[in-house]
Amino acid sequence: MGEGNEANQQRICKRCKTPYSPLSNDRSACRFHPSFFVCRRHDDQKRYYELRPDDPPYAAKFYDCCGAEDPDAPGCTTSSHVSYDD
Repeated sequence: MGEGNEANQQRICKRCKTPYSPLSNDRSACRFHPSFFVCRRHDDQKRYYELRPDDPPYAAKFYDCCGAEDPDAPGCTTSSHVSYDD
C-alpha cells in the first residue's frame, strides 16, 4: 500500500524544475536546454564563458545548445523528467 502512494507522489525535475508525477512521465514530458546560457566576448570568438553578472554589455549571450538569446526561452530538447531522487 505504501509503494503505490510513493509512486504517485509529486517530484521536482532537475532539468526543467517543474513538479511532475512519475506515473505520467514519458519521453516528451520535460522541455529543457541541455547546455548552459553562455557569454561569448566579441573580441574572442573561440572561447565561451558562463554568464556572470559583471559581463560587459557588448558580450553576446545565448544558450550554447540552440543559440536562443532569451534566458527564459523554452527548452530546445524534450525527454522524460529526471528527479533529484533518481
